[in-house]
Amino acid sequence: MELLRNGRPRVVITGLGALTALGPVKSLWEDLKAGKSGIRCIETIEVAHVPVKIGGEVRNFDPEQYIDRKEARRMGRASQFAVAAANMAIEDAGLTIDQVESEGERVGVVIGTSLGAHEMAETSTFKYKTTGYRKPNPLALINALPNMPAHYVSRFMRAFGTLSAPSTACAAGTQSIGEASELIKSGRADMIITGGVEAVLQDYTLAGFEAMQALAVGYEDNPAGASKPFDANRSGFVLSEGCGVVIIESLAHALKRNARIYAEVLGHASSSDAFHIAALDPEAKGAMRSMKWALEDAHLNPEDIQYINAHGTSTQANDKMETLAIKTIFGEYAYNLAVSSTKSMLGHALGGSGAIEAIACALSLFEKVIHPTINYETPDPECDLDYVPNVARDFPDLKYLMSNSFGLGGQNASIILGAI
Repeated sequence: MELLRNGRPRVVITGLGALTALGPVKSLWEDLKAGKSGIRCIETIEVAHVPVKIGGEVRNFDPEQYIDRKEARRMGRASQFAVAAANMAIEDAGLTIDQVESEGERVGVVIGTSLGAHEMAETSTFKYKTTGYRKPNPLALINALPNMPAHYVSRFMRAFGTLSAPSTACAAGTQSIGEASELIKSGRADMIITGGVEAVLQDYTLAGFEAMQALAVGYEDNPAGASKPFDANRSGFVLSEGCGVVIIESLAHALKRNARIYAEVLGHASSSDAFHIAALDPEAKGAMRSMKWALEDAHLNPEDIQYINAHGTSTQANDKMETLAIKTIFGEYAYNLAVSSTKSMLGHALGGSGAIEAIACALSLFEKVIHPTINYETPDPECDLDYVPNVARDFPDLKYLMSNSFGLGGQNASIILGAI
């Protein structure tokens, strides 16, 4: 097997770890294939005073399975998620923390997020403003920093190499995996623990996004039906939380230890809309750039791609924009593509979504099956591609796929994976 691609080390995915509204990787994947939704009425926080009462919660999570109790209490939920998912990914890769440590500086960490453990800053600030200077938590603000999930993964997994924490809103998970692969391709690492995380399913985030008219409202009687990407009657996204972590390594390193390989990271790119803080560029130019550049980085033609895991948020603007971008980049061939949205079942975990979707993509290549877009009932004339409606599809010749993530601030990221 060739160890180089286009003169650089090949990068492969060998371990998967996740915390989602559908559980860890095994249940996540089985439920995605079955078209099962993890969106439910929110139970972990009080939502009687906000208009949105549904979300994609990570339930029954016990951080003390992975972290000492005293340490866990100091950490934000996002950091706890990241450490737990990293542990799962390392175990799935057939590794131990001792083995990671033995690799020394050749193992890095790249974990992206939008806000990190923002709830710690919010709680600490509220306490200070209401009680005054009475023994404030000296670590609260530090633990709220967006780089803390990456820090804790590096610390607990004993990874001493490059440490990075892209904070690029909803593109963070996808961009992290792409940039992590570059560290291996450039020879600066043999293995990277990478992914994305978000845990800001809070009353104030629900209120904020609802004020932007971005969330689906009024689905308390049918939470599972709220997220309906590309459907003509879509009315907004569903806020969720979660984490996805993957182990990537050079193909040479993976073969040396006889690792199971799920997929290969072939190319990636990121771009800016340079348009508006929240509104999407209606001409989709930024999204088109990230997709085009990812294809160029992978040295593939548009016709090589067979499936796109869409950003697919279920908002009127995003789904229309993404469809336009796909049709512009792929031309008439766009109608031969399969396109589906993981968010139809998980909701939108912001910076965690892209990494969770990368896990779904890796498993699609490994098992030759793609999950559906559920709740697709009424076609939209402006969204007229094959969105794999409601039922999973066997895809025995699946070889190349693309995954897109687009975020606030005009952040765009695309990644291309291939079968090995």
